[in-house]
Order: sequence, then structure tokens, then C-alpha cells
Amino acid sequence: MSKYQIALEWKRDSETFDYKAYTRDHTIRYGEEGSLCASAAPEYHGNKNCLNPEQAFVISMASCHMLTFLALAAKKRFTIDDYSDTAIAVLGKNPEKKPAITRIELSPRVSFSGDRTPSEQDFQNLHDQAHDLCFIANSVASCVEVVIHPEIVSQ
Repeated sequence: MSKYQIALEWKRDSETFDYKAYTRDHTIRYGEEGSLCASAAPEYHGNKNCLNPEQAFVISMASCHMLTFLALAAKKRFTIDDYSDTAIAVLGKNPEKKPAITRIELSPRVSFSGDRTPSEQDFQNLHDQAHDLCFIANSVASCVEVVIHPEIVSQ
């Protein structure tokens, strides 16, 4: 079993603690020296220049999918030159009518090179396996859809 830890710090920066006035900005520390500015989403009085929890959620999903995909492709001896994704999380209502991320759409684009490049079916299978093995995807109840673009770029 593995454990992962972060440290989160917030401090009031105003005289009063009023819903519209208090800062949502906080610091998240990770690793030995890593840190980032986090806040609420702008529509919840947050700072648009800081990472919000909804973005962090979709980042973890997209990153886990990518890392799993890369590992699977390497084991199949496909050479990947680059991988990019523009992922979207949709905030809606879950079956209990509570606010929740109800859908995540991953849109990976992958460039391959070398003697072995995957067929369209191989490419789809790699993404299906990556989704099935991604422990972040296995930890959430949201619908996660991987949208495959028809072009597989080979160099």
C-alpha cells in the first residue's frame, strides 16, 4: 500500500470573516519543496490565477490516464513522441441531486514514431486499458469518457 500526502494552509487576510469577503486562496505543499496557489473557482469567489479543486480533479484524472497509457504503450514497444490532452470536467448534479463533477472528457492526442505504430484498434485498446487500470478513474463515480481523435500521427 502507498500513501500520498500534501499540506494545505489558509489564513484569514481581512478584518471580518464574511462569505463574500474572505480569501479563498491557500497554499498546497507537496514533495520536499513543491507548492502551488490554490483557491475556489472564480464563480465561488475564488482567484482565477490559482488552481481550483475542480481543475485539480480533472488534472489528476488526465495525468493518471496519460501515465498509464504511456506505460502500456512502452510495454507493447510502441514509441510515443508526444502526448497532449485538453481535458474538461463538467459540474452538475449527482443522482442524490448534490453538486458533483458528473462527467470528465479526456481528449488525448498522441504522436508515434518508429517501426511499430498502433492500428486504430490497438490505439483504442490502449486507451480502454489505460482507463481500466488508472487508479484515479477507479476511485471516482463520475462518468469518464476518452474521446479518440481519428488521426494517429506517425513520424
